[in-house]
Amino acid sequence: MSLHGTRAHLADPADLPPLVERAAQTAQQLDFPYSCRPEQGRLLHALAAGARRIGETGTGCGVGLAWLVSGMRAGATAVSVERDPVRAEAAAKLFAPYAPDVNVVCAQWTEIAAHGPFDLLVLDGGGQGKDAGGAAADPAALLTPGGLLVVDDFTPSGGQPPTFQGRPDTARLHWLEHPALHTVEIPLAPDFAVLVGTRLGTAL
Repeated sequence: MSLHGTRAHLADPADLPPLVERAAQTAQQLDFPYSCRPEQGRLLHALAAGARRIGETGTGCGVGLAWLVSGMRAGATAVSVERDPVRAEAAAKLFAPYAPDVNVVCAQWTEIAAHGPFDLLVLDGGGQGKDAGGAAADPAALLTPGGLLVVDDFTPSGGQPPTFQGRPDTARLHWLEHPALHTVEIPLAPDFAVLVGTRLGTAL
């Protein structure tokens, strides 16, 4: 989730898939500014086209999920978990016409494990391992071999090892060096980057 992500979507709604626009309007109505940014949304839209089973942590009001659903191919399914009951209810209502292929669950992020493994998993609200003491998701358990993991909300790194606030960026290094993944950093804007990792096919 990104500060001002909701506002960025509403600045030029003509450029959005209709479902994404409706989700951004829902976020605005609930005074929720932390939707994913449009740059990430377009990446998710493209990645969704190659996945049959999609998962997301941190639904928010459904903007990221709307990008994913708008890009899904026929026969694909998506599940997203959101811990806040008000946001979860609003998102579930938004995606009700797409049931049972799209499902919003009100739960802690760890509930996503009950619905995997996934071909594409977006960690947008839990499982990123950024918070002190916060657990990181296990890609070997949650992804199919060759499945993709997306972790957002990084600033582009300018050197090796990557740093954050003058210190080694342990959260970023966790994913870049994860033994179950081949991970790259993709800058999407001068101030914004995501990590995309592919789960290695060899069992660990």
